[in-house]
Amino acid sequence: MTTQSQPDVPSWEYSPALDSTKVTIEQKNKLFIGGKFISPKSRSWFATVNPSTEKKLADIACAGKADVNAAVASAKAALPKWSRLRSTERAKYLYAIARRIQERAREFAILETMDGGKPIKESRDVDIPLAAQHFFYYAGWADKLEYAFPGANPSPVGVCAQIIPWNFPLLMAAWKIAPALACGNTSVLKPAETTSLTALRLAEIFQEVGLPPGVVNIVTGAGDTGRLLAEHKLVNKVAFTGSTQVGKLLMRETAGTGKKLTLELGGKSANIIFADAAIDQAVEGIVSGIYFNQGHVCCAGSRLFVEESILDEVVHKLKHRLSTLRVGDPLDKNTDLGAINSKSQLDIVNGYIAAGIKEGAQLHKTTKHRLPSKGYWCNPCFFTDVQPSHTIAREEIFGPVLSVMTFRTPEEAISRANNSPYGLAAGIWTDKGSKIFEIAKKLDAGIIWCNTYNKFDAASPFGGFKESGFGREGGMQGLRPYVQLGATLERAN
Repeated sequence: MTTQSQPDVPSWEYSPALDSTKVTIEQKNKLFIGGKFISPKSRSWFATVNPSTEKKLADIACAGKADVNAAVASAKAALPKWSRLRSTERAKYLYAIARRIQERAREFAILETMDGGKPIKESRDVDIPLAAQHFFYYAGWADKLEYAFPGANPSPVGVCAQIIPWNFPLLMAAWKIAPALACGNTSVLKPAETTSLTALRLAEIFQEVGLPPGVVNIVTGAGDTGRLLAEHKLVNKVAFTGSTQVGKLLMRETAGTGKKLTLELGGKSANIIFADAAIDQAVEGIVSGIYFNQGHVCCAGSRLFVEESILDEVVHKLKHRLSTLRVGDPLDKNTDLGAINSKSQLDIVNGYIAAGIKEGAQLHKTTKHRLPSKGYWCNPCFFTDVQPSHTIAREEIFGPVLSVMTFRTPEEAISRANNSPYGLAAGIWTDKGSKIFEIAKKLDAGIIWCNTYNKFDAASPFGGFKESGFGREGGMQGLRPYVQLGATLERAN
């Protein structure tokens, strides 16, 4: 009798399960200023592309200086009436926005996936529900600001310039718009040029719920549009999520201007697994922390620190888990990893992989995934034999690439995890509660997950330290950047 070795992964494949919802996209998507969609005065347009097919989805308006001026002027004109509106009435608008996001959730999920490349189950189950949750949450705070800041006479900051990245387009818009409006401010939002469609679809909801004209304005464009917005003299507050390099530029530009500034920047987050952890659970947390979102999240656990005695077990289980991930059409409900957001981002990710190999790290990359011939794709991979000095251990990659390193003692784990210019997030895996609290209080990170990773809630603040930025979004703490304490309302106007 002979026995045959069983394959690591099933020989069968899932049948395609594409979402049947049909979404219509306008061929030309205009700016949203003063409650209306208007053509850009710049007469400039750019294409947005589906990263999984490389096909053009639509043309997007590119806002120039005159367009930015018009958007800021609209927000300024709407500020007095909106800031003096009864807080319970502002809350009603936020509730209505949240409900309409829920009602149009499938439409938003498909549009997010088509424009950004992430799997439909991520858009459907995470991004869109969390966006609605943030509007619900801050609707509840709108009439309770005196409780959030007792005795401090909170008042609006004024006109808020809000610049968001491409990795969580709708969720980032909700993170910024919801608390700003709850506190009585008006907003000018600038979404990323590669993922503008859901922000503009959100503007349709603003029209549907009757949000007063000018309370939220949306200008689309590239870096110059964001710069013009941040530098505008009538802007009272700048909120930026994006690269550390741009964040540093904004700090220099806003210094001495009196503008309030919050920054949520890059990260090189540490995931620490101790020998007493539930290994299978930890491996699933690793996959959730960096692969399910293609690594397109600033808090991705891209540095994995494993206690030396369990390294072989973790690597073996990680290899097996990666071999089971399904890479392909983001609109397929079976897909685990979608497309990289853009050709330029894919080139950056591939450059880091090449650098890791050149510097002597060992690449582990499954070859079982048949990647589509069109689109921007990267198989999930990880490196072992990584040294702290390696480029892949120091710099943010923003792709499905993991660097695995080891430690022997808790003190070494803390030291190596903190050996980074960033301080956004971290994860700790152990079955000892006392160890969790002891390690957590010594890590230089704004968000620390314990025996889980990448779990978000509107009531929980998010933000980092060091070159990961400053300020918090989410929770009661997310209100603070949008209020002046002890100031009169006239000063905000």
